[in-house]
Amino acid sequence: MAKDFNNRVVWITGASSGIGEALAVAISGMNARLILSARREQELERVKANCAQNADIRILPMDLADADSLESKAREAEGIFGKIDILINNGGISQRDKVINTSMEVDRRIMEVNYFGSIALSKYVLPEMVKRKSGQHVVISSAVGIVSTPLRAGYSASKHALHGWYDALRSEHHDDNIKVTLICPGYVNTNISYNALMGDGSEQNLLDKAQQNGLTPTYFSKKAIKAILEEKQEVYIGGFLENLGIYVKRFFPGLFSIMVRKIKST
Repeated sequence: MAKDFNNRVVWITGASSGIGEALAVAISGMNARLILSARREQELERVKANCAQNADIRILPMDLADADSLESKAREAEGIFGKIDILINNGGISQRDKVINTSMEVDRRIMEVNYFGSIALSKYVLPEMVKRKSGQHVVISSAVGIVSTPLRAGYSASKHALHGWYDALRSEHHDDNIKVTLICPGYVNTNISYNALMGDGSEQNLLDKAQQNGLTPTYFSKKAIKAILEEKQEVYIGGFLENLGIYVKRFFPGLFSIMVRKIKST
């Protein structure tokens, strides 16, 4: 495994908090050139200030929901250091409501940010990667990208879609030396549940107990960075129960169906 990023250009979305912030701080001390993106410029500046002092870091504010802006943002990102070596698609939004209560507008918004926003950036940086015969797309998916749990139907669907799309990208561009790494977190102690959408589009504004008891972002980032440097195809980083659920679903789907009905709502 490589010990660091060897001066490669790493673009991280959703870098203003949580997993994205932890990845930015850790990678900044590993000989990388960083581009940090999220909607909140002030928070990106805060993250940058907490990174390694000698790191070469640029800020690129961006809204994944603004589809019309993403191609120009990708071109701007490529122009900062002249290329993108590793794109870490981490930006996203979650959900906490039943299917019957969730409007189509909320389902579309989740898909727009989590799925279309991620694949758009990958599409826009892919041609230059293919020309160079080098590049890596890293996707922060979720355990619910493998399994589905209550109150997360739209969120789970968006993550399932990412797996389908990026698995195809990996196979199509294997001969171009394009790598794809899908990372599936279990519960990580971030604010994602605070910002999770209710069925009417409002935010939950509540920290889930399971989230509160999850892995620290720092611990998760160490495991994720190892997977990135090793160019793993798909990894699961979570607690015992989340990882167990993935394998029960795979080998004992009937049993998993019974188990998932017993999961508490938060």
